[in-house]
Amino acid sequence: MSRPATATIDLNALRHNYQLACSLAPESQTLAVVKANAYGHGAVECAKALESVAPAFAVACIEEALELRAANISKPILLLEGQFSAEELSLVEQHNFWLMLSNQQQVDMIAMATPAAPYTVWMKIDTGMHRLGFAADQVADVYTQLNDMPQVASDIVVASHFAAADETDNNFTTNQITNFKKLLPQPLPPTSLANSAGILAWPESHGNWNRPGFMLYGASPLTQPHPNAATLKPVMTLTSSVIDLHSIPVGDVVGYGCSWQAQRPSLIATVAIGYGDGYPRQAPNGTPVLVKGQQAPLAGRVSMDMITVDVTDLDDIAIGDSVELWGNHIDVNQIAQLCNTIGYELLTRMPSRVHKRFIDSVSVANNL
Repeated sequence: MSRPATATIDLNALRHNYQLACSLAPESQTLAVVKANAYGHGAVECAKALESVAPAFAVACIEEALELRAANISKPILLLEGQFSAEELSLVEQHNFWLMLSNQQQVDMIAMATPAAPYTVWMKIDTGMHRLGFAADQVADVYTQLNDMPQVASDIVVASHFAAADETDNNFTTNQITNFKKLLPQPLPPTSLANSAGILAWPESHGNWNRPGFMLYGASPLTQPHPNAATLKPVMTLTSSVIDLHSIPVGDVVGYGCSWQAQRPSLIATVAIGYGDGYPRQAPNGTPVLVKGQQAPLAGRVSMDMITVDVTDLDDIAIGDSVELWGNHIDVNQIAQLCNTIGYELLTRMPSRVHKRFIDSVSVANNL
């Protein structure tokens, strides 16, 4: 019998979230961002689940794109950081990868290339985040340079990225949208500005192409509740099982560093999951855990392979009972907030030793 730590991936929920992104911006094309192993959910499986509906995918780098091609994913794939060297351009041409260009060096690589067919190019401009993209005084010249190149296909997409769209009361996003529109060449090219937060909460940011990532996996990127985000469905449910039970007296301690001490006679459940399985070591005492459908608090430090939970107030707990760490009943963002991080980090750092189980009613129906 295998170790019980499991990430159950609901591909039906993934498709629901993708369709939500499409419905919120019906005039846009919606590519699916599956970088970082689809935010820890399994890039190949998630891309296969969306390929029939998504016109294109996006990843961070060529290695991630090649993994999808090796799995026979045939839709166009946008490299969000573009090419890192001129040597990658032959693979870009061979596999129909699209390039997001952010600096002059990448433009110069393309100018020196001799592809059999033009590259599909997106041009990133810096509207205030100051991470990647061409500065305002470069935009017109670079766009003209690209537009005049025989190596570049027509309809260059002009894109940017938000710094604070997760904060719906932050005017910085409005300023970025204004700056973006001011920098657009004439006649207007196709545009891409909206990430997950933009799709959900900033309709004025919707462009010809939108780029949902985090929202596809069922967690809200927004810092405040929002009616659109409330309809997202969690895709990953992280579970394990109780593997031991200990009755301890008042005054006894639990776990490394003796950071939790029993204030009453207590029943402690040991669960087979730890920071080696992606559960955050920073999770403090009291972090909610669902044991056999009942909420209980974390008791003691998270170990590499185990956590301990105070189940004194729960009914009929036994070795083998199921435990949910986040998913359908516990919001991953809630756990992240308690750990002073974000849900993105918890999901994307899911390690390979956690067994993944995929739920896909479409595939099941097709195999009947």
